[in-house]
Amino acid sequence: MNKQELIAKIVKDTGATKTLVGQVLDSALEGIGKALKKGDTVTFVGFGTFKTSVRKARQARNPRTGEAIKIAKRRVPRFTAGKALKDLVK
Repeated sequence: MNKQELIAKIVKDTGATKTLVGQVLDSALEGIGKALKKGDTVTFVGFGTFKTSVRKARQARNPRTGEAIKIAKRRVPRFTAGKALKDLVK
């Protein structure tokens, strides 16, 4: 399912306009992104938790040349599924 399919499903279920649902979804995703950028954790009870973690700096190899390259440490987003979502997928 992509974003447009999700919007269409919400429109069908709620009867709201496609434009409104698109704006609400964009706002929600933007809010989650901003919270993660600040280092906050975003939790939807039963669905899951979005958070960030830090990957350590490391050495890697360029597969084409074999040359060693250094990858700096960085923050990456993580998602942990909640119990209700895990049970739904079983």
